[in-house]
Amino acid sequence: MDWVGPSSTNAGLNETDMDTVSLDQVMAATGGRPKGFSRTSTTADQPGFRPGDISINHIGMDSRTLAANQLFWAIRGERHDGHHFVLNAKQRGAVASVVQRTVADESFGPRIEVEDTLTALGDFARWYREQLDALIIGVTGSFGKTTTRSMIHATLSAGFHGCQSPQNYNNHIGVPLSLLGVGSNHDFAVLEFGASALGEISELAHIAAPEIGVVTGIGSAHLEGFGNEDNIVLAKGELLEAIPESGFAVLAGDDSRVLKMAKRCRGRVITVGEQAHNQLVATNITCSSAGLDFDCEGYGYHVNAYGRHFVTSALIAIAIGREIGMSAVDIDCGLRSFQPVPGRCEVRTIGRWTVIDDTYNANPSSMTAACEMLSCWQGDTILISGDMLELGANDIDFHRTHGAAIAKSGIQRLIAFGSYADVVANGALAAGMSPHHIAECVDFGVLTTVLDCWLQPDSVVMVKGSRGMRMERVIEWLIQQTQLGSYLSENTVATATPTSAVV
Repeated sequence: MDWVGPSSTNAGLNETDMDTVSLDQVMAATGGRPKGFSRTSTTADQPGFRPGDISINHIGMDSRTLAANQLFWAIRGERHDGHHFVLNAKQRGAVASVVQRTVADESFGPRIEVEDTLTALGDFARWYREQLDALIIGVTGSFGKTTTRSMIHATLSAGFHGCQSPQNYNNHIGVPLSLLGVGSNHDFAVLEFGASALGEISELAHIAAPEIGVVTGIGSAHLEGFGNEDNIVLAKGELLEAIPESGFAVLAGDDSRVLKMAKRCRGRVITVGEQAHNQLVATNITCSSAGLDFDCEGYGYHVNAYGRHFVTSALIAIAIGREIGMSAVDIDCGLRSFQPVPGRCEVRTIGRWTVIDDTYNANPSSMTAACEMLSCWQGDTILISGDMLELGANDIDFHRTHGAAIAKSGIQRLIAFGSYADVVANGALAAGMSPHHIAECVDFGVLTTVLDCWLQPDSVVMVKGSRGMRMERVIEWLIQQTQLGSYLSENTVATATPTSAVV
């Protein structure tokens, strides 16, 4: 059996390339001890098969994808223990493995034994980061981290060579792996920092040592871990405390809670937003079928994204681009190259329907943004809203408020799905939404049955919910219907477009 990852939340955090390092350097960084390395010579003054003789530019955590001459790093996760797959990695040609001393076995072959492999991964990444010249940009917030990270990367790539965190590499495993993917050929790297408890971002920032810090906004996410929003503010601000005096921070200045973080940063602070008190302000904002347009300090920018909430991410990217010497023309060129991240407000044509795939995750703030976005579209608008998870003791209130917001936004139809479906439905009903336009579903089969009845040729369907709700199943079901030929011919295209809105 092959290892599939350290935990369900870390799926995909498997492997990375880096500049070439020796196993001696790995041991020096981690405090590891070499075991199981055999010599090819019997004299002490001749080189043999020693850690110092071995160089690598790749580590792997998935024995299925590991290639010869790579280093296998065994991590203990929530569901799997990488130590169970050391022998498999050895058979695949791994030059050695990094293992925990207490479970190491002679059958593992060449290995570096450490006290704790997860701690050692962070220590090695911290050492590796010290060798890099690349500008490290850290992005955190309750929502919009991935979109902002990708938009910064797209913007800066118009003038520099850089990289960004792959997928959702934003935790105690993902951040070290992201760092180990930065090479000497990179000018910059944009890393995403996530957390579900106090102290986690501080630990990640100690490893990554970012020179630029970004906070996208504060919302009610992971309240089960944080306890309350005050702790979320404290946690996200840990990134700013790590920024050196020579660095700077970019803050979403329309959020008063984010503004208060400014005093925690030793470097300069740049605020961005739509409100006049910010240093960088977006004006003449237009959302249309062509995307997002706005002005900033006399220059017009365009983003290939739908929804007003993308403005903050774009302004953050502009602020960083300006600070590192990019022209407005180059910044605009970079912004135009941005493509929405799959599962995050990704507008798709599936059959004759327009589908807004926002299935990756959800919290109250991002749900509000989703409602605002869908309300800008013409045609028959349907919101399929899955539960928001990890909201703590006030979860019912959050879902009831969400239902009311749906009704007030003007969205025509609502399918509420999950354990809180009745709460969302009742919130929408109390706020004036017609009971004939509301469906509450606990069973996924009921959801698709209702959707099957409601779909019209011009329907605009937005699908959103927390990761644990697996809302991508709705997208898969819609695709299946078109493949079955139940609704349309191959040549039919979606006709819905967002209503032009100028603010």
